[in-house]
Amino acid sequence: MNGQRTFRRLTVHELDAWFGQHPDSLLLDARDAASHARDGLPGSLRLSRENQDALLLKTARKRPILIYCYHGRASQTWARMFADFGFTEVCDLIGGQTALAANPANPPGQPIPPELANWLAHQGFAGPDGRGAHENTPLMVAAWRGTHDMVDALLAHGVILNAVNADGNTALWFACVHGEPAGVERLAGAGLPLDHTNATGATCLMYAASSGKHDIVRTLLALGADPLIRTQDDFTALDMAATLECLELLRPR
Repeated sequence: MNGQRTFRRLTVHELDAWFGQHPDSLLLDARDAASHARDGLPGSLRLSRENQDALLLKTARKRPILIYCYHGRASQTWARMFADFGFTEVCDLIGGQTALAANPANPPGQPIPPELANWLAHQGFAGPDGRGAHENTPLMVAAWRGTHDMVDALLAHGVILNAVNADGNTALWFACVHGEPAGVERLAGAGLPLDHTNATGATCLMYAASSGKHDIVRTLLALGADPLIRTQDDFTALDMAATLECLELLRPR
C-alpha cells in the first residue's frame, strides 16, 4: 500500500542485540492483563485498546518500539499500526511469549560469547539468528565458509536449526557447498534434516550429485539421505550425477 510504513520482525535470539542497540526502547506486551502480570517481560508496559491512543500520541516517534503477544500474530497488527503512525523503529517478536517459553536455555539476557559476538559484528549480523544477504543466517555463512568454531558456537547458543534462506536452503546445503564431509556430519548430527527440499524441490544430495562432489554424496548417503526424492521436474539425484564417481554411488545396488 502506498505510504504504508514497515516494521521489523525479531526472533528470540535477536533480542539481546536489539536491546543492546536500543537501550531507550519501549517494550509493549499486547496480551491480557493477567498474562502480563504473571510473566510479562521486565520493564514491559501492557498495550491495549484503552491506552493505544495515549501511546501513539504521547510517545516520541523516534523512540524504538518492541511489541510481543502470545504467538506473534496480534503483535504484527500492533506493530503495523505504530509504523503507519510514523514511528521509525518498530519491531515485533516472532512467536511471542510462546517462543520465549520454548527457549529456556537461551532467554533474553543470556550473553553471547565475545568471540561469537565479534564474528557476528564483523559479518554484519544483528544477532545469532540475524539475517544477511539473500536472507542467509550466521549458521549458513559459517557453514559455507567452513568456519567450524563459529558453527559450534552458534549451535551451542541454540540458534534456529530449520531456518531457510530466500532460496529455501538450510545451513546443511551451505555445508555441502563448502564441500567438507566433517561439516556436513556436524550439522546433520545437530538435527538439520537431510532430505529438506528447497524452493525448486532440490535436496542437498541432488546438489552434491550435480556438482560432482562425490565425497559429500557418499557422506549424505551414509547418513541416510534419500536418493529417490524427485524435483519439481521429476529428476532424482541419480539423474543429476555429474561425474562417474557420483553415478556409481547413486546407482541402485
